[in-house]
Amino acid sequence: MQKILDIYRTTIGQEPDKTPRLTCELFYRDALECGLRIDHDMVIRFMAALIAKPFVILTGLSGAGKTRLAQAFAQWICESEEQFCLVPVGADWTNREPLLGFPNALEPGQYVRPESGVVDLLTAADTNPAKPYFLILDEMNLSHVERYFADFLSGMESGERIRLHNGSAGNVPARIRVPSNLFIVGTVNIDETTYMFSPKVLDRASVIEFSISRAQMQDFLESDLKADPGGLIGAGGQWATSFVEMARTGGTESPYREKIGNELLALFEILKPAGAEFGFRSATEILRFSAIVHQLGSRWPVQKIMDAALMQKLLPKIYGSRRKLEPVLKALGRRCLTDPDMLDDYLSDKKEIVLSQVAGYPMALEKIRRIYRNLIDHGFASYAEA
Repeated sequence: MQKILDIYRTTIGQEPDKTPRLTCELFYRDALECGLRIDHDMVIRFMAALIAKPFVILTGLSGAGKTRLAQAFAQWICESEEQFCLVPVGADWTNREPLLGFPNALEPGQYVRPESGVVDLLTAADTNPAKPYFLILDEMNLSHVERYFADFLSGMESGERIRLHNGSAGNVPARIRVPSNLFIVGTVNIDETTYMFSPKVLDRASVIEFSISRAQMQDFLESDLKADPGGLIGAGGQWATSFVEMARTGGTESPYREKIGNELLALFEILKPAGAEFGFRSATEILRFSAIVHQLGSRWPVQKIMDAALMQKLLPKIYGSRRKLEPVLKALGRRCLTDPDMLDDYLSDKKEIVLSQVAGYPMALEKIRRIYRNLIDHGFASYAEA
């Protein structure tokens, strides 16, 4: 063995890479063995989106497994439960104190740490940059996100440290940063008790929508499989360093960079009239997402990658009146179909079609139809659906 390594060093000039290679199949396989019902494509989208940008919002049907997926992956990739924190967001959160605490006005020199444990999580993540840490915000939109989460949004983009106090409280640092090895997942339900996200928040996240098909529900009802998520704890710990490194470097070059670039230009022109055009940040993250999907071992074609990108990064910012949105939704719908002339029949249900056969972007097209129907029924629509 040593002789082989000597030949390798002489030929290549460096040590072979001993870092375990992370793939989507590793987590998916372990999750199935523990009885978790997780869609394979959803696993790929979630992992790739989290690596491309460490802020992911999971939305959709209540009880569809949003929080379970976030918890399961955090348990799997982390060595211990101290590396992740599940925080239920309160309806009374009007500032950052539930997440970051506050200086004690009655006892100068003391800082009141939040019961959520977020400050300790940030400190630990900053101290151990090679390990992943997870902050899971459950029911993230029960309060206005911009009011309690603004410091995180700013810190993630600028890299600047968040100011906690003026330096007189010795039990916590005066400033704390949002390190690159901290991954934030928010779960969202849409109903009359929740608040909508602003474009500022949506632009800084990947939004993944959960739904349940009839086949998935039938499989659930016919199976007596019991979930045991405890078996996931630490099971993927050996790939933690690889996960953090991929998030830090952004993966390799996308094999579809030119094709995706051309498609993004076309979509930019379509979205601009609705005021939903995207900036450099979104374009960069879509290219990163494409590269990481392949680096995680998936061989999705460019159409499938763009379908996911439309759903996660571009469509979430769609909202407005019928006069504003109708022409844009129809232009997007025609872009999704291989035969644009079929769009009107599809939107009005005049003809039964199989999306997988006629649509380049079937997932995005189905979402566009749902938005369009809400628009026609109510005169106003957005990506979020109650």
